[in-house]
Amino acid sequence: MKIPKWPKISIYFALFLVTFSLVFTLFFSQPNPVSAVNLKELFLWPFVKESNTKNTTPTFKVTEPEIPYSSSDSHEQHVIDAVKKTENSVVSIVASKYLPVIKTYQAPSDPSDPLGGLFGIPIPQYYQKQEGTKKQEVSAGSGFIINTNGYIITNKHVVSDTKAEYTVLLNDGSKYPAKVIAKDPLEDFALIKIEKNGLTPLKLGSSDNLSLGQTAIAIGNSLGEFQNTVSLGVVSGLHRSITAQDETGASSTLSDLIQTDAAINPGNSGGPLLNLNGEVIGINVAMDKSAQNIGFAIPISKIKGIINQAISSGKISVPFLGVRYIPVNKDVMETKKLTVDYGALIDVGQAGEAAIVTDSPAAKAGLKAKDIILSVNKIKINTKNPLSSVIRRFAIGEVIQLEVLRDGKTINLNLTLGSRDS
Repeated sequence: MKIPKWPKISIYFALFLVTFSLVFTLFFSQPNPVSAVNLKELFLWPFVKESNTKNTTPTFKVTEPEIPYSSSDSHEQHVIDAVKKTENSVVSIVASKYLPVIKTYQAPSDPSDPLGGLFGIPIPQYYQKQEGTKKQEVSAGSGFIINTNGYIITNKHVVSDTKAEYTVLLNDGSKYPAKVIAKDPLEDFALIKIEKNGLTPLKLGSSDNLSLGQTAIAIGNSLGEFQNTVSLGVVSGLHRSITAQDETGASSTLSDLIQTDAAINPGNSGGPLLNLNGEVIGINVAMDKSAQNIGFAIPISKIKGIINQAISSGKISVPFLGVRYIPVNKDVMETKKLTVDYGALIDVGQAGEAAIVTDSPAAKAGLKAKDIILSVNKIKINTKNPLSSVIRRFAIGEVIQLEVLRDGKTINLNLTLGSRDS
């Protein structure tokens, strides 16, 4: 039976329409339609030589424009620009030392055991034995370059292990052994050096006129493995005093610190805290583990004056008073039943150390335990002007006048500042 001519054409035309619709739906409705060449290959694939049919799937290459990111938000762009200035200036500092290699061995069974172990099953016994030593990384921190000749600022606790060797990792991946030049005897600050010239230093700004809410950028070797990690926040507090503890358990009292909510993690110690101009306003030093995003930094203005001294002499000498004290505030006043809510109460140390250091300037000037130093050269001692920060404003050997509250009476004492060296 023959199919009439016109119905046959209709069937062919319907098949063509179905095929065309499928092709159009699958390809021309996609975000990246196939080209004419790919379409031709798709329809002619049965007639192409086998060597050309190994990969018949059309491929699409998207070329991204090589244009640096630029933000329409001026604040965000300031942050980006500030971070770019630090790319080759923030470093990682790794401490390594030789540690014992301990291996565990199974002891041979004891034939004299009358019970033969537990229910006749021998109980394995183990022992440990040291087999030499191996150099291992024991800690990591951060630092930043301050001149072209390889001098680097960091925290004192980052390089406190005298038996360790220190290596500086630059942003390009290169490594250099580091030498500890000087450590501040009072502040958590140290200066180290690598033998490398032509480095890019960070610009040291000022921390004298910081404002609450001011943008702060923290950069460092976060967790000891994520180099040049950037975190953003604000200056959330000023003139803070804390008792900090390092990994060895040693504690120290740090005062007049910048508080920030820019995340500071283990490994960030010694890295810079920046303003929006990319200038250093502080040295990241500690974090509060019991809270979220409460970190602390040493104000850069506190140590700027001794950097050149440390470079030229290889040591840090600071004015020395010779007292241990408690900063007085309203809480201390109520707890200690004092008559003032400011000043520095001379008292024994946390471990029972004497309140007055023997043969110190304080001892020679006649200061006593339980005295409260109210002012130095008429500078009132309070949370904004802690005693340690005020003393560092004066020169070694300079005579200063102390206003002291003793047994309810105010007296004035003259004191010649001594020197404490690193």
